[in-house]
Amino acid sequence: MTVYYDDGTVKIRSMTEADAKVLFDTYNSYGWHPQMETYEGYLREQEAGERLVFIPEYNGEVVGICTLVLHPTEGPYAGKGWPEIVDLCVFFHIHNVGIGNKLLDVAEAEAAKITDHVFLAVGVHSGYGPAQRIYVKRGYVPDGSGVWYQGKQLGQYEPCVNDDDLLLFMAKEL
Repeated sequence: MTVYYDDGTVKIRSMTEADAKVLFDTYNSYGWHPQMETYEGYLREQEAGERLVFIPEYNGEVVGICTLVLHPTEGPYAGKGWPEIVDLCVFFHIHNVGIGNKLLDVAEAEAAKITDHVFLAVGVHSGYGPAQRIYVKRGYVPDGSGVWYQGKQLGQYEPCVNDDDLLLFMAKEL
């Protein structure tokens, strides 16, 4: 296990097998529709060196996740060699103590070991409002390609649904 950050209260470490169930159960309790295969896949990709998975603990309790895809193949920055921050989530009961920013600090520091830029996609519905604000405050800038829906750039007047697949891509120079 790799420990990326530890101040005695907040620890950010790599993913273990047990984390998949914690993530699945917590998201399920929110009424979301998680897939255990997603988290098991993250662990396999971590072990294969394709993705870094950051698991925050607060006072020893797992309280979220953030991943860094090292060589993304989708989105407006695919093929540029910039890593992508994916699936940043801090559990609801622990919001507003700085864990999201710590996760971004760690992800950006790891990305900086590879290149001078990092990017991410954020949902555009109001549920992503806090994330949108954090990203802008941290210097992330929209790439100018507009919104993307279900993995494709959405053209003007094309139909879509304001769901978790409607995204805005943003990048930051490190």
